[in-house]
Order: sequence, then C-alpha cells, then structure tokens
Amino acid sequence: MNIGIVGAGAISDIYLTNLTTRFPNVKVLSICANHLENAQKKAEQYNIRAVTLDEMLADPEIELLLLLTPVGTHAELIRKGLEAGKHVYSEKTIAETTEQAIPLADLAKEKGLYLGCAPDTFLGASFQTARKLLNEKKIGKVHSFSISINRNNDVLTSLFPFLRLPGAGALRDHLVYFVTALVSLLGPVDTVAAFTETPYPSRIGKYPQFSNFGQETETPNESIVSAIVRMKNGITGTIHENNESNIKEQCRFLLYGTEGILELGNPNDFGDPITLYPADPREEPVTIQEDLPYSDNSRGVGVAELAQAAEHGEVSRMDAQLAIHVLDVLESMERSSNSLSFVRLQTSCTVPDPFTGKQE
Repeated sequence: MNIGIVGAGAISDIYLTNLTTRFPNVKVLSICANHLENAQKKAEQYNIRAVTLDEMLADPEIELLLLLTPVGTHAELIRKGLEAGKHVYSEKTIAETTEQAIPLADLAKEKGLYLGCAPDTFLGASFQTARKLLNEKKIGKVHSFSISINRNNDVLTSLFPFLRLPGAGALRDHLVYFVTALVSLLGPVDTVAAFTETPYPSRIGKYPQFSNFGQETETPNESIVSAIVRMKNGITGTIHENNESNIKEQCRFLLYGTEGILELGNPNDFGDPITLYPADPREEPVTIQEDLPYSDNSRGVGVAELAQAAEHGEVSRMDAQLAIHVLDVLESMERSSNSLSFVRLQTSCTVPDPFTGKQE
C-alpha cells in the first residue's frame, strides 16, 4: 500500500526509517509539510518525493495518508484525506475532542475506508506478552490495577516546545499511551473520576542548553492528573501522573490478580520486560520477555497493520473506535475534574485481537 506522509517534524524520522525498511506491505512515496523545505530535506534523505498537500490528495497512487502533524490539525486533515478516497492513520490523539472524532469515523465507514490512530506501542513485544500472560491466567483473575508516572516538565517543555501548545498536556500527550495499553488489555472504561492540576501556567527556562533559558514561557496545560478508573468488566484502579517531579522519569504499571501481580513496562516503549510476582511470598519474582517481534522503537507498525487489514478486508487493531474511546476517557477525566463528579463514558470499543507481528 502506497503511503503519503503529512508532516516533517521530529517524529517523522522514526516513521520514515521504519516504513522504508521494515514493513514489506507498505511503500512511502511522498511527504509534504507546511514548510516545503522541510519536506524536501526528508524527501532527499529517504529517497521519496516532496509534494504539496493538494498534490498528495490528488495523487491516485497514494492510498493511505499518515498524519504526523500537531493534534489541532488532525480533524481537518483526516476529513480531507477521507474525502479524497484515502485511508488515514494519524498520530495521537485522533482529534482534539471526541465530538470531532466520531463524525470522522462515520465518514470513513460511509466511504468504505480505514481510519486508525497511534499509539501503536501496545502492538509491541511487551504488551503482547502481557496479553498472553493474562490469557493464560498467570495471575488468576485480575481485580485491580495501579499506574503511577513521574516526569520533569521543566526539561520536557524546554526540549519539546510543542508541549507548550494548548492541549499538549499530561492527558493527551502522555497518558494516552497508558490508557490505550490499559484498554488493550482489560477492555473499555465505564466510569472515571479525576482531579487535574496546572500548578505552573508559565515557567522560566532553567537549563542553559535550551533556547528558552532565562525566558518566561506559557505552559498552560495540566501537568498533574489523579484518577480513579472503573472498567466495564468491573475492574477498578488508579492512575496518577506528576510531570512536576525533579527526578528521572519513572513509571509503575501494576495489574493485581488473585494468583499474583504483573508489573508492566512503560507503554511509551515497545519492549520493556515484565515482572511476575507470584502470590506465594516464598517464590521469587520472575522477569519475562517472550520471543515476540517489535521490542525496539517500532513506530509505524500500526500503519503497516492498518494497511494489511485494509487490503484483506479485516478489522484493524488500530481501528478508530479504540482511539475515540481512549480520547473519551481522557476528556472525561477533564470533565470530572471541572465538575467534581464521576463521569460515565459515552463510547466503547472492542479489545484488539492479539498481534503475532506477521506482515504480508
């Protein structure tokens, strides 16, 4: 399947590297960007064409658009791609709001096209191993979970200026990985309650190595989230992210079962090892790494999976319904914080099938 890439920013390199070397069922033909010179640099580097968006949309060879642009552009670009008869795969999140996203999924269905969205990290070796262990009842019946993350926003907002843009806070930029992984393992969410905080709506750059050193910049997004999440199957757990920590980024992702505990890796990665803590305290914890593909940075595997599903007329594991439900969870956390109430989800999704990693 022939791909056109929209966006030539920092994330484009790993996609271009992987999609031009690792997946035989896709072929990148062209790239466009707001600044044509950026697209031209990538085109030369990866031996593809630099074109305008209009040229890409009109090109009958292009079958799938890959959007690597800021989230605020996603809804309009997805609509244009679908109306041009292209399948579309977008970086996260699928849109700014669930209200924007639902009509796009309807439009894709109406036109017989596929619409998918990152993150695809749950297709990697780590979370597919977790899926296998859960299916084998290695920790018995799961009854709760806890997720805890810390990051350093002084560094992150200096290193990645897009994190200063409205909407690029802890929820949509980072917790999207954890919620996607959680739903891929335990199914859809029913109800959430949350508090979100923005303790530093502006900050002064602290690090001389960054261009914003000594300058005050706006950082308007939520950086602390504390939530209770109840899944539709009755499993309840907690999610906490603090992006105002001064220590190295860490995460703990724990699933508690009747026969033990699984400690998972970081859902922003593909291949972190998993630790099984047996219920019997006399038994030592076991580190598990199944021999599964995609343990390195494999961004783009979701694009290849969507393309394969489209060519075979199968349901994609990256289907938009998963992304829409995850976005609904994140928005519901915001609504809960604003209203000081529990919020029931209005969307649902099916659990993606296990992924063998085979590409055709």
